Amino acid sequence: MTMNPTEPIQAPRSQPEATETLHPFVESVAAPADDQAADLLISREELDALQRDLDQALAKADEHWKLYLGAHAEMENLRKRTERDVQNAHKFALERFFNELLPVRDSLELGLTAANGTVDVAQLREGVDLTLKQLAAAMEKFGVREVNPLNAKFDPHLHEAMAMAPTDQAEPNTVIQVVQKGYLLNERLIRPAKVIVAQAAPKAAG
Repeated sequence: MTMNPTEPIQAPRSQPEATETLHPFVESVAAPADDQAADLLISREELDALQRDLDQALAKADEHWKLYLGAHAEMENLRKRTERDVQNAHKFALERFFNELLPVRDSLELGLTAANGTVDVAQLREGVDLTLKQLAAAMEKFGVREVNPLNAKFDPHLHEAMAMAPTDQAEPNTVIQVVQKGYLLNERLIRPAKVIVAQAAPKAAG
């Protein structure tokens, strides 16, 4: 019987001891030094001081907000009062003016009543003249002034020329007749005076 040669038995290789290695891209994190850790710590006193500052800032902000709300409300009330005053001014701006005109109307009505009987022309003329003076006085109280430029130089800002009349009785460009008086309201023209203006008379052929 032939025996097979015995194969040598190899002892198992010993495993290399595991060594702890770090990933090449991972850096080791070192614990903070004691002085750095101390810098990160906030004392209780400092925290209380910060809290007090924060409370004071919030209180000041709340105070300012209340002041703003009060001022806003006051401005809104002022705006409403102003709008109401403007509306009333538009409605009643002519009240005083018409109060001044009412006596004028009364005088005219009395004159018409008196004219129903025997008419005295002199008395009627006197009554009309007084009524006209009342009206003029009422208008003057409110800044109305008449423009009656008879014999004055023509002013295109105040007068409206209706015609030119050749004459040797007045200087050229002079108002020789007022067809309709003009009026100013507080120095602002509300109606120009309609006038006839003098023109140089043509020279006689000779």
